[in-house]
Amino acid sequence: MSIIIDSNTRVLVTGITGRAGEFHTLEMLADGTQVVAGVTPGKGGTTAAGRVPVFDTVEQAVKATGANAACIFVPAPFAADSILECVANGLELVVAITDGIPISDMVKVYQRVGETHTRLIGPNCPGLITPGQSNVGIIPGNVLKAGRIGMISRSGTLTYEIAAALSEAGLGESTCIGIGGDPVIGTTFLDILPLFEADPGTDAVVMVGEIGGSDEENAAEYISTMKKPVIGFISGRTAPPGKRMGHAGAIVSGGKGTAQGKVDALTAAGAIIADTTQEIPGLVKKALQ
Repeated sequence: MSIIIDSNTRVLVTGITGRAGEFHTLEMLADGTQVVAGVTPGKGGTTAAGRVPVFDTVEQAVKATGANAACIFVPAPFAADSILECVANGLELVVAITDGIPISDMVKVYQRVGETHTRLIGPNCPGLITPGQSNVGIIPGNVLKAGRIGMISRSGTLTYEIAAALSEAGLGESTCIGIGGDPVIGTTFLDILPLFEADPGTDAVVMVGEIGGSDEENAAEYISTMKKPVIGFISGRTAPPGKRMGHAGAIVSGGKGTAQGKVDALTAAGAIIADTTQEIPGLVKKALQ
């Protein structure tokens, strides 16, 4: 089983004719993803990534191919409009890989998405993958294998590292999701945890947070009600006060968003907290005994 995406997900890629868009489309195809269309204005009627038909608009692509999900590789100044175009055409899932989208643009996008049934993941995220079925984004499929551990992360590179460690330890993933580290994102830990809790193919959840923001604290109350074990890790625990660590959302301000505050909240909710990424596979195995 899986959440959000599976072998039936039909993906269109906006910005498919750009270098990043075409490269990662080829990777998604190699992982078994049904990439059915690309969108680049002015290049309709051509193909990209070997065999994917390109359309001028999302509307044309959806009507011609039945796409129900999108992956956004459009440059930051135009990415918000691309997301909104996908939302306007009723796509169930939009994954925004693009980094550097202005916060003012994302506030407008967030408000619009909230009025629809579209699920937005990102921006500034690696996307999500259900190993062996579908990969929507840039997560390297070769480091994962199908299994029964759900994973949610704010950090892209830690997603890859920890997923690889779980796979090497014989623990595959049901679905792995990178939600992104920007201040305004479409999907949070709290949005994903109930999906894993309800998924019969997921036995435990690994949640990777970082300093800054309040997503982890917001998720803690729900974690306290979960029947499935949650193994948590918070990056940036050694960061100096006020230090921003990579992501625009990873900044501690006014005493809020500290690593210790997140660890305390998650521990109080019953989550098992790893001090290092290397500990995670062992803690997962112990929690499942």
